[in-house]
Amino acid sequence: MPAELMQPKRDPLPAGVGQLDGRVMAPAPKRADGGPLLRVVPCSLREAQAFVARLHRHHKDQPLPGHKMSLGVEAKTRLLDGPEWALVGVAMIGNPSAPALQRDRRLVEIRRVCTDGTPNACSMLYGAARRALLAMGYDTIITYTLPEEGGASLRAAGFVLDKADAGGASADWHNRAGRRALPVGTDLVGGKWRWLG
Repeated sequence: MPAELMQPKRDPLPAGVGQLDGRVMAPAPKRADGGPLLRVVPCSLREAQAFVARLHRHHKDQPLPGHKMSLGVEAKTRLLDGPEWALVGVAMIGNPSAPALQRDRRLVEIRRVCTDGTPNACSMLYGAARRALLAMGYDTIITYTLPEEGGASLRAAGFVLDKADAGGASADWHNRAGRRALPVGTDLVGGKWRWLG
């Protein structure tokens, strides 16, 4: 008997379902507006550092020494035989990077935000971080972006542009005498935008 006749027959996959590397795939669940299904989740410093090291454009080799909290955003996956949700973005919140701002106990900085490009993940992280920090009693929430990043996600999350030239020398971004300064590329020195949440 030929080998192909000995194989058990499989039912055809339903419409819209396929396979990738032997794993069963289905169309990714969508919201009513067509965007991906997302949810905010707690995230450990270790998870956030690993995500940033893998995907951040210019902070891959500059882990934060600590933080106050981290948040993640997960998207509903297409894998039917894998995890139901996958981490697609992280936000790390800590003390302000500028020494002059660290005197205010009610001021906090969103230090890193990194996503894999999933639509709406970035603004969801900023919005969730802002709401959580305001609920915790912080009066002022700041974050910095490069001018070419635009700020659409920040505006969508309720942030306003505070200062269009908040950069300076790289030495200004280190707050302790004797602390080893991480190498800072010329793209990160000067001209940062500071946002208030």
